[in-house]
Amino acid sequence: MGVWGDAPKTHFSGGGTFALIKIIIGKVSQYIHDDKIKKLEELANQARELLIEELVEAKSGHTAGPLGMADIFTALYFHILNHDPKNPDWEERDRLFLSNGHICPIRYAVMAMSGYFPLEELQTLRKFGSRLQGHPERERLPGVETTSGPLGSGLGQAAGYAYAARMDGKKFRVYCAMSDGEQETGNIWESAMFAGKYKLNNLTGIIDRNNIQIDGMVENIMPLEPLRAKYEAFNWHVIEIDGHNFEAIVDAVEEAKAIYEKPTLIIAHTIPGKGIKEMEFDYKWHGVPPKPEEAKKFLDELRTLGGKIVSEHQ
Repeated sequence: MGVWGDAPKTHFSGGGTFALIKIIIGKVSQYIHDDKIKKLEELANQARELLIEELVEAKSGHTAGPLGMADIFTALYFHILNHDPKNPDWEERDRLFLSNGHICPIRYAVMAMSGYFPLEELQTLRKFGSRLQGHPERERLPGVETTSGPLGSGLGQAAGYAYAARMDGKKFRVYCAMSDGEQETGNIWESAMFAGKYKLNNLTGIIDRNNIQIDGMVENIMPLEPLRAKYEAFNWHVIEIDGHNFEAIVDAVEEAKAIYEKPTLIIAHTIPGKGIKEMEFDYKWHGVPPKPEEAKKFLDELRTLGGKIVSEHQ
């Protein structure tokens, strides 16, 4: 059982065709009840608030992508991963690689919420000497598996780790979060070929398909489609989901565990800037932090769910 999960982990280690897997998938999917989904939604919204507070204090950093990935990271740290914040080097922990390291402020927020370090430390983001740099550094912060920065590197690191884990007979799983923009890099596809060749069924990739990058819309700059077909041609099992639907996120991860003969890619369709209407689908917020007056407005929007509820801060 994961440290933050409240349902038993179920593994399917048999072979067979995908059709057979689809027949039994309901039995291996991790059960997640409505109360837990509501709790995860609340935690994700809290993470978005912390993110805005981090960025306005830092006066630099990325905004749209991290807001869009808040639900994915909340699901990972509070329901999916086997991990122990009090023992971040636990040998049997699941490994989470972040390839697009620039979205790390949302990972930091969720890590702090789950107990890796005090919430107050989030206010040191990007400051000199801080453990919370603009791209995560493995030797600075316990619980971070790899130093990231150059886009396209994470999948190769994760695939190599998954391959070594299988050689050592380890049972933990390896996850790799990626952006869609970095699918434009060549080393992503070298890594995809490697994972497909060696049938790394202990590896799950998650692409944040938010359709933006720093200079505009991804499909205008360097079209990726048909993205699903490309990974399938490299011998990956591919699942497409709504990246803001917690039930879909959990079910996709459980389906990946049932795939015996290949790695799995989850294409998570997300909304960049999720939760703040002014930012949603606006690529100009890719790498721009909010100003103090903007942050006040954005926090009010998040705390009232867009005016649907009364905030305790009002």
